[in-house]
Formats: sequence, C-alpha cells, structure tokens
Amino acid sequence: MRAVAKFEKVSFGRFKADWELGGDAAEIYDNIKLPKRATSGSAGYDFFAPCDITLAPGETVKIPTGIRVKIDGGYVLNLYPRSGLGFKYRLQLNNTVGIIDSDYYGSDNEGHIFCKLTNDSNEGKTVTVNAGEGFCQGIFTEYFVTYDDEADEIRNGGFGSTTK
Repeated sequence: MRAVAKFEKVSFGRFKADWELGGDAAEIYDNIKLPKRATSGSAGYDFFAPCDITLAPGETVKIPTGIRVKIDGGYVLNLYPRSGLGFKYRLQLNNTVGIIDSDYYGSDNEGHIFCKLTNDSNEGKTVTVNAGEGFCQGIFTEYFVTYDDEADEIRNGGFGSTTK
C-alpha cells in the first residue's frame, strides 16, 4: 500500500467561524480526532463526530468536521456514511458521496471538510452518534483524465465551486 494523503485539523479560527451546532467551540476543537482506519485491512478512514449528534427521522445536520486533507495529485477522497449507520438507520450523506479533490486543500476555507447528514429512516428510528464515534468514512481512490483534457483553472471554494 502506498500513502497518498495526510489529514490535518483546520485552524481554530476557521473551525470557530464554521461551527454552528452550539457548545464550546474551543473544547470541541481540542477534542477533534483525525480520521483513521480501524484495522490494517480497512479501506476506509473513519471520520469521528466532533460533538453528540441526534437526528430524528427526516432531520438533517451539517457537520463541520474540523478536518482537511492534503492529497497527492491524481487521487481523490470519497466520503460515505459508515455502513452500520446506513444499514440500521438509513443515515445518508445528502450528496450521496462526498468528493474531496486534491486542490480543495488550498481553498479560502482551508479545505474544511463538511458532512451534511439526513436520517432517512422509514421505520421511525432516531439515530444518535456520540462525540468521538465514527459517522462516515473516507476512501482514497486514483482517478484518470482524458487524452484531450484541458482543465487549467485554479479552485477557490467548495460545494459547487468548480461549476461557477
């Protein structure tokens, strides 16, 4: 296996500016855990909840993770819900799969990774994820371009910034 990326925390200033979920932002920031694999055979890096999150059926929350990632060119980080939460509660990422490009790292928002989750339970189940528990996972994948690719723009922003 080859290493292609490094997770880091965003600055406290960036985190505080993005944090809207209540609680003491400094304490929450201090307790942020960098994503990690659970086992040597795990493909996914678990992202951990920065605070307690409870979602009733149909509820949505946007979570600033406090994390950014520096990725080698030619690779992308794909984000998915943790399989157990999706299977048991139908917890879903609102964009289905999060795509973190290598050039997102240098954006004005420091490449701060957000996850927007919805409890799509059709069984009336409320889901609770405690601070420090895994709620989504990221998998690095290689990507390719076409022979006639001419993309030369520089990114500055996230969520839809490359189609403006």
